[in-house]
Amino acid sequence: MSNKTGFTVAVVGATGAVGQQMLKTLDEKNFPIKELKLLSSSRSAGKKVEFQGNEYTLEEAKPESFEGVQIALFSAGGSVSKELAPEAVKRGAVCIDNTSAYRMDKDVPLVVPEVNEADLHNHNGIIANPNCSTIQMVVALEPIRKKHGLKKVIVSTYQAVSGAGWAAVEEMKNQSRDMLDGKEAAPEILPVGGDKKHFPIAFNAIPQIDKFQENGYTFEEIKMMNETKKILHQDELEVAATCVRLPVETGHSESVYIETENGNPGVDELKALLKDSAGVTLKDDPANQEYPMALDSVGLPDVFVGRIRKDLDRANAYHFWVVSDNLLKGAAYNSVQIAESLLKLGLVKPS
Repeated sequence: MSNKTGFTVAVVGATGAVGQQMLKTLDEKNFPIKELKLLSSSRSAGKKVEFQGNEYTLEEAKPESFEGVQIALFSAGGSVSKELAPEAVKRGAVCIDNTSAYRMDKDVPLVVPEVNEADLHNHNGIIANPNCSTIQMVVALEPIRKKHGLKKVIVSTYQAVSGAGWAAVEEMKNQSRDMLDGKEAAPEILPVGGDKKHFPIAFNAIPQIDKFQENGYTFEEIKMMNETKKILHQDELEVAATCVRLPVETGHSESVYIETENGNPGVDELKALLKDSAGVTLKDDPANQEYPMALDSVGLPDVFVGRIRKDLDRANAYHFWVVSDNLLKGAAYNSVQIAESLLKLGLVKPS
């Protein structure tokens, strides 16, 4: 449906949790779309989706689907991105991929616009959107790193179930009802659909997100550690992560410990740095019990930071709490921000 100047945009995985948020974000940001293609698996092809008052029919994603597409937003799983993103690039599209398929590829920039927008100049057709937990953390870290440097980061995450998809959210709700009724929960999805065992998420905390690797860390934890170093261009940075799933629908929370490289800034200075930073909302008044919570972040694009305090044993060490909507800034919103940055930097021209 072409009725204005702008860009031909494809959304791959348009019916998924993140794909739906991508469409909502494109609408709310009034992204300049000339033509929109909604692509999906063969299973969802033929379904109808409404966008800006127009009804679109989902098409099966195939290589030829990307003819004429300038910007392709991918959120349909890593195997789909691996297969189709190169095909889209061959046909002239710039792909923004929300899976882990290309994140650690040395030829693919891994971008959070508030942190490393300039890396977009080095793209070869594919740009990776980082892991949701990584995004919110580096947005909070970057203002401090720019001023005082970073030498160590230790993070523990408290991640929402929507990060595992809507089926996992339904499982959490059903388990909660069953357990409140005195019935036994029947887990089938979490912590990982394809793993050997499944555990209830209702009234529980599961210290496993993604599969375990040989070194004892989960893939989610490895992703956070490696992605943080790549985004910040700091291979020598010490990063450790423990990722935990909680029975929260939306909104990832993180407890972050850092050690600075230069100087020992006071808490007030860190608060001032964060308050003035793009994409950050400071909510930090413990005397009045003001701090970020998962529920507060839902539907909002910012990263919320609070409970900033000095470590009691190390002069250059600090603790803080970071919360963000994992489906928005952690996925869809950051992807659309990347598209906006491409336009701003003149890296994609309107048709």
